[in-house]
Amino acid sequence: MWGGRFAEGPSAIMREINASIPFDKALWREDIAGSRAHVAMLAKQGIVSEADAAAIDKGLAQIAEEYEADGVPEDWDLEDIHMTVEARLTEIVGPVAGRLHTARSRNDQVATDFRMWVRSANRRAIAGIDAVLHALVARADEHADTIMPGFTHLQTAQPVTLGHHLLAYFEMLVRDRSRFSDALARMDECPLGSAALAGTGFDLNREMTAQALGFARPTRNSLDAVSDRDFALDYLMAASQCALHLSRLAEEFIIWASQPFGFVKLPDTLSTGSSIMPQKRNPDAAELVRGHAGRVIGCTTALMVTMKGLPLAYSKDMQDDKPPVFEAAGLMDLSLAAMAGMVADSGFDKARMRKAAEAGHATATDLADWLVRQADIPFREAHHITGAAVKLADEKGVALDGLAIEDLEAIDSRIDERVFDALSVDASVAARSSYGGTAPERVRQQVEDARKRLEKF
Repeated sequence: MWGGRFAEGPSAIMREINASIPFDKALWREDIAGSRAHVAMLAKQGIVSEADAAAIDKGLAQIAEEYEADGVPEDWDLEDIHMTVEARLTEIVGPVAGRLHTARSRNDQVATDFRMWVRSANRRAIAGIDAVLHALVARADEHADTIMPGFTHLQTAQPVTLGHHLLAYFEMLVRDRSRFSDALARMDECPLGSAALAGTGFDLNREMTAQALGFARPTRNSLDAVSDRDFALDYLMAASQCALHLSRLAEEFIIWASQPFGFVKLPDTLSTGSSIMPQKRNPDAAELVRGHAGRVIGCTTALMVTMKGLPLAYSKDMQDDKPPVFEAAGLMDLSLAAMAGMVADSGFDKARMRKAAEAGHATATDLADWLVRQADIPFREAHHITGAAVKLADEKGVALDGLAIEDLEAIDSRIDERVFDALSVDASVAARSSYGGTAPERVRQQVEDARKRLEKF
């Protein structure tokens, strides 16, 4: 019945399904740091002797050196990183190693280790976002007056500046940064000392271990402490939102780099060639960032579904909390690095962008606005007049500002020569000077504001 890889029967299945060392070995630094803090506290409280604590700490330091040099060995009989470290500690210092686990459980141990790992992932995400933000601001400043078509429904709508467009992503990513920062604040509590679920009868100093591990305070409820994975979900949900924004930015670069657009040339370092078509320059890095967003969202869904029906306190289902977080964090780190490089090093074709902005009657709204301001025409009527002008321009194969004044007067006699001051793409973007608008003067103001905001981070 068992056969194949499970020739040993149920015991082989249990051994394989129960072992988490293949993935939770990633927590070895956190596990050793937590153990060193724990044993120092036990000694300070007189729960273990100073001599035993010193021997244990020295052994843990040796294990850290070994793992740093050679990696963590995988012995599935030891199940997880916690037992792997303890087994090696016993080999080094002997039976005294058994004192390390006084007043703690693997439940509060893993909750602490994992929280510390996720805390680091949050900080990496924030650093990665900051790199993208700096790149966006630098390029927005450089292209504060570079004209390009703005789109709705991927149809030419109104002229905008490239700087304005890039600063839109700056705003998105600032919000993403705040989500990771908020998550850091909420996870700033240390579960260590909660033991299996009910706390312990030993006289612990949980504030001491919390401080040693860089937390603001110990967790307040032992049941919650060992069963909470909100910190992981906070990270994943912030990562999902950030991945969505990175995917949208990546999609812009993919479209802009295509031959019909030709707005941008992606850096060689983030492009690939074709195995059969030598002319190809593929935006693979951008496409992978776009693809990674789906995987990050999947990781979030996976952990939410794992946690949705679990009663207090710890259940073995929670062993599956780490793979989706580890996967998502790796994808986020790569995606942020790729987009920082793409924004910083891509070359923009300003002439091509301007030509595209001029080709799609993008100043039609400016004609309607001019009729409202200068001829006191209700906007709905002005919209109708403008539509007639667009139709005529299409028939003649010219832009709106390429129509003769006689053509425009024939559409509506209230139009005069002054209209041409509003119909160029330069006039259009300059006119959009309301706060948050695309006018170059506004973009430069927003660049300065963005730099001040970055200085506060």
